[in-house]
Amino acid sequence: MESTQSGTGPHPLAAAEFAPSSTYLNTSVCGLLPRRSVRAVNALAQELADGRRGGSGEWDEVEAVRASFARIAGVDASRVALGGSVSVHVGLIAAAMPPGAEILFPEGEYASVITPFTVRGDLQLRYAPLEKLAEAVRPRTALVALSSVQSADGRVADLAAVRAAAAAHGARTLLDASQSAGWLPLRAGEWDYTVTGGFKFLLCPRGVSFLTVSAGAQETLPPVHAGTFAAERLWETAYGPIGELAYSARRYDEPPAFLAYHAARQSLGLVEEVGVAALHAHALALAGRFRAGLASLGREAVSDTSAVVAVPGLGDGTATALAADGIVVSVRAGRLRAAFHLYNSAADVDRLLDRLTP
Repeated sequence: MESTQSGTGPHPLAAAEFAPSSTYLNTSVCGLLPRRSVRAVNALAQELADGRRGGSGEWDEVEAVRASFARIAGVDASRVALGGSVSVHVGLIAAAMPPGAEILFPEGEYASVITPFTVRGDLQLRYAPLEKLAEAVRPRTALVALSSVQSADGRVADLAAVRAAAAAHGARTLLDASQSAGWLPLRAGEWDYTVTGGFKFLLCPRGVSFLTVSAGAQETLPPVHAGTFAAERLWETAYGPIGELAYSARRYDEPPAFLAYHAARQSLGLVEEVGVAALHAHALALAGRFRAGLASLGREAVSDTSAVVAVPGLGDGTATALAADGIVVSVRAGRLRAAFHLYNSAADVDRLLDRLTP
């Protein structure tokens, strides 16, 4: 077996942590849970069933998740808020926008990034092609919101150009890293806001998500769903209004789903143990192998710089036939979509290519 650095063999930890019953190439929909995360869920669930725990889970586990994601995202833990879904984080940001503010999105952006703004009804929304998004920023733009990797086809945005254009025009920035965090290095401190669903390349269960807020952005973002966990001194104020909210981004926390967060501590620990740089090299090498194989079959993929590969001309019928053969992919915007991660190998790529060969 070749090493991860060659881009063809799985990481040595993959065999210890994963044993899928399929050729699983669908991390863009949902990542596989490592064995260590499954054990953590089972342990907490059994304690709850046995009545051996004073609460629903351990806050120390939640704080460990915050710290782990902060390291992955390259920010201080005080800048990280925890929650259960990206759309709730985006809704918090959308609620803070002043009436009439102009929000700029890429065309075809994922609905969870757009819809919290559209339901306001009093904002000015604009769309531009992804490759021209930076050019579309103008002085009246209040916020540029985009995904680092497009869900529909795996295209990677020119993040530096978007940030530079936003800074030049005084616009804030919102980055959705759900399709990239875990394989593409994330520098969350370069953005006013980032939102990340943990259940894809970060290998967490659903119910784990992350919001990062810059110090400047926190000054204008009200904690509209603040609850018990938003207090500066936890557990001191369980009744009556909280008089002092957390000075950190914890003021934006949602109450944690402890089962999911107990698992997330283990999942993020695995991501850190392997390292995002190694995951990046591994995923891109496998994706490159897939693109080269597609080219030999006379097919061209949408993107050449992503771990997420979309193939025009192959839709639901192909995905259904592959599923019957034990190969799990997805279809988005009429294109077959495959995603490569820690537990995948060259053998997975070659098996998919073999089934796509006429």
